[in-house]
Amino acid sequence: MRVAVTGATGFVGSALTRALEAVGHDVSALTRHPERYVGAGTPLAADIQESDSLHRALAGHDAAYYLVHSLAEVDFAERDRAGAAAFADAATANGLSQIIYLGGLGDDADDLSEHLRSRREVEAILLGAAPTTALRAGIVIGDQGISWEILRQLVERLPMMITPRWVQTQTQPIGLDDALADLVGVLGRPETVGETYEIGGPEPLTYRDMMLTTSRVMGHRRIIVPLPLLSPRLSSHWLRFITDVDLRTARALVESLTNEVIVHDRRIDALLDHTPTSFEAAARQALAARQKRLGSAAPHRGHA
Repeated sequence: MRVAVTGATGFVGSALTRALEAVGHDVSALTRHPERYVGAGTPLAADIQESDSLHRALAGHDAAYYLVHSLAEVDFAERDRAGAAAFADAATANGLSQIIYLGGLGDDADDLSEHLRSRREVEAILLGAAPTTALRAGIVIGDQGISWEILRQLVERLPMMITPRWVQTQTQPIGLDDALADLVGVLGRPETVGETYEIGGPEPLTYRDMMLTTSRVMGHRRIIVPLPLLSPRLSSHWLRFITDVDLRTARALVESLTNEVIVHDRRIDALLDHTPTSFEAAARQALAARQKRLGSAAPHRGHA
């Protein structure tokens, strides 16, 4: 199939373009700066905020992935709303058979953060206006993913962590390879169009669980002491001070970290005959990928 990928320069998007090419698809990477693009696929000029560019870029494609989230923008919800509507319009006008959207887990009955509400709104726009398959995920564990980098850097840099109360929140992380298997697996399957699937690892974990597992895998001993009085606003500054994440992104992520994001529907595992790996295995893979990227051959001291 000829497949367009938005967000191809991002963490998931760059890995997805490689995965799609590996199984034989003709991949177009939609980007505002095709002259700078160095990833897999053929770069095509497109801007989610410019409808005409989307119509030109999507011409001749069979399907497309929508991986755009304007998390670092002040008006990210409005930008994502407008972008989703423009993309759905361009996709239907060009006769695409499927859009695949990666959104966020979260219970609709919960008081979702602005970030998660925006992802749910984008999902609804795409499903309502175009032939769409929606996947919902929590944290995707892989080298250079923002949420994973926060976990890794906290464990690496703090022997003792005085942490916000959201470290007790449950989530269901998924390894990058498992997320890619789901994203690629639903492509070209008509029975998935109009459906929403939840994807995640084998079990829910708290952020504290993930930090302790990551510290063990990295060969560290870490003490974690939750501090209930540390507000989301203060904890976003805490993240900005300790890690490399910018403040606006930290605030959006922290707001979402107060919501439980758990998989309740595992239909996709049976549909694709795929069993996701554990968080520990995904963490080891992410750390190994980082070592390879940085050219380091030194093994981690954690148990094999």
